[in-house]
Amino acid sequence: MARSHGERKRTRKKLSKPKRARGLSPISKAIQQFEPGESVHIRIDPSVHKGMPHQRFHGMTGKVIGERGRAFIVEISDGKRKRKKVKELFIRAEHLSPQIQSPPIIGNRQ
Repeated sequence: MARSHGERKRTRKKLSKPKRARGLSPISKAIQQFEPGESVHIRIDPSVHKGMPHQRFHGMTGKVIGERGRAFIVEISDGKRKRKKVKELFIRAEHLSPQIQSPPIIGNRQ
């Protein structure tokens, strides 16, 4: 059998939703807004094909640096050690979620 070289190859688990979450995503996911400088997580929504990043970026965290059309420009650091490169990805809001930062802990916990 011929080898597959598609964008979605080897993504059986990564690009699948749980049974109850299948179907279209809520509209609120599509209309979220992000400000430049805001940290976001890349979580690919397999039900939306437009503006989907490559599956190797799934789970990464980046910084929004601007907008282009309906997509956001997200800057991520890709690679290891000396070969680390900064890359710009054009991703739609459906595939992004805001990074929730916990408040700083001051003093001892009690």
